[in-house]
Amino acid sequence: MGRARQTFERRQLGLTLRRLRERAEHTQQAAADAIGRVRSRIVELEEGKGTLNQTDLKALLNFYEVQPDTLKTVLALGVKARRRQRNRPYIDQLPDSYLRFADLEASASEIRVFESGLVPGLLQSPEYMQAVIREGDGIWWDQLEGEPDDRISFRQDRQTRTWDTSTSRVFHFVIAEEALRSNVGGDPAVMRAQLRHILTLLTERDNLTIQVLPQNTPSNPVRGGGFSLFLFGDRALPVGVAHVVFGPEQYFDDPVDTAALDRAFTRLRDELALDGTKSAIAIRSILEGLPDPRWSNAPGPR
Repeated sequence: MGRARQTFERRQLGLTLRRLRERAEHTQQAAADAIGRVRSRIVELEEGKGTLNQTDLKALLNFYEVQPDTLKTVLALGVKARRRQRNRPYIDQLPDSYLRFADLEASASEIRVFESGLVPGLLQSPEYMQAVIREGDGIWWDQLEGEPDDRISFRQDRQTRTWDTSTSRVFHFVIAEEALRSNVGGDPAVMRAQLRHILTLLTERDNLTIQVLPQNTPSNPVRGGGFSLFLFGDRALPVGVAHVVFGPEQYFDDPVDTAALDRAFTRLRDELALDGTKSAIAIRSILEGLPDPRWSNAPGPR
């Protein structure tokens, strides 16, 4: 293993190897012993500050008893990690990119998200989550038996992992009003449950801020788009992720790019979106205005 400058690719590799080691229930010392290295080398590797040659990386993965497909993917990630840092941005085209996104998300000390079209994944209720999966089933992925359940299970595990109260973490979401009024799943009960879920999260979590961006807001610099910005304190540079409906994840870790994303989020948070108190009132108003089949077939007042 060679000592290396921290890059996004090396951070991806390190977070992946940490997840695989923890899943295999091995300590860093045991991992180091398996490939004849000292523990500090495994620490550097998992922090994105080191690399492994293919022989040692394969030996480590075999020690973790990973499946052949995972072995192939991580070895390819290892090749990327040993190369000179790429030009921006980085597009993750390897299999299981959603796992690496979740690794990055769970390691952040602060998460900032803007979403224009749907409720962000970390805030989704079980009913909403299932409806979103059903809407994409057979379109963005093959309609395979059991797959929807696997996707829902992954999203729920991702929420549990990221909301882990043992880690100090700050969450800040700006959500466009359109996303809160969408007819996801074609059943008003889905959105009622989702809005109640958001209000419950706000009462339960002091480290969570949610702001609503009203419809027809002028001067929106992220109109029609969405992104996440992950901050890591003094451990690493920020990383931005562009949200896409279809295709590979696109990451930005160049300071020029993340500074632009930070400016956009600051504009939304400080100038355009409702503050936290008014946003909670707006969410309750939207909830009360949704059609309820028990008493009316028409939508209530705005």
